[in-house]
Amino acid sequence: MRTTLLALCCVAASAASFAVTSIADAQSATDWPNLARFRAANAALGAPAPGEQRVVFMGNSITEAWAPLFATQFAGKPYVGRGISGQTTPQMLVRFRQDVIALKPSAVVILAGTNDIAGNTGPSTLEMIEDNLASMSELAQANGIRVVLCSVLPVFDYPWKPGLEPAPKIIALNAWIREYAAAHGAEYADFHSAMADERQGLPKTLAADGVHPNTAGYAMMVPIVESAIARALARK
Repeated sequence: MRTTLLALCCVAASAASFAVTSIADAQSATDWPNLARFRAANAALGAPAPGEQRVVFMGNSITEAWAPLFATQFAGKPYVGRGISGQTTPQMLVRFRQDVIALKPSAVVILAGTNDIAGNTGPSTLEMIEDNLASMSELAQANGIRVVLCSVLPVFDYPWKPGLEPAPKIIALNAWIREYAAAHGAEYADFHSAMADERQGLPKTLAADGVHPNTAGYAMMVPIVESAIARALARK
């Protein structure tokens, strides 16, 4: 009897796990860019007040984890976080109109590309990432939104996908981002140069897992992005 009960419990647990996974898979299949994530928040936010220079931060988990710190690190600033963990640039491009343009910001901060290099949504070349970043930038500028393009943060190795040797790919992508920003009226926020260690990764003092900044890491990023935002907002 005990063996039978144990077997039934294992089956029930497996079924529950399968159900949760199935729900997650179904959400991914029916809403790949996760448009549902910020739909209600966007509706509640409303339009900027007269004279308000709203800034939207578009990104992945790095931006998502940064947003709760905005109230203290950017006190009094109308900054809005629209980062979703695990996302790649094609997913961000699909939701760019809903989560950025529709919010009518004065500027957008785009911090993206590391998950593409990690292959989160499949193999991706640097050119594919560049095309998506360029498309987001063009969409923003076509709608009167000033653009801050951020360097991808340093990574020596991805804990969830080791062995990809991302550091040189990130450096090459950042060189393109810097050149693109200079040539197309955008500002460049260079986190990489300030944060990289001798391995061209993030030191543990700034990111325990080598990918996601801790409080000290985000504190280092604040003046860099603030300077880039100020330059962007000063553009005519």
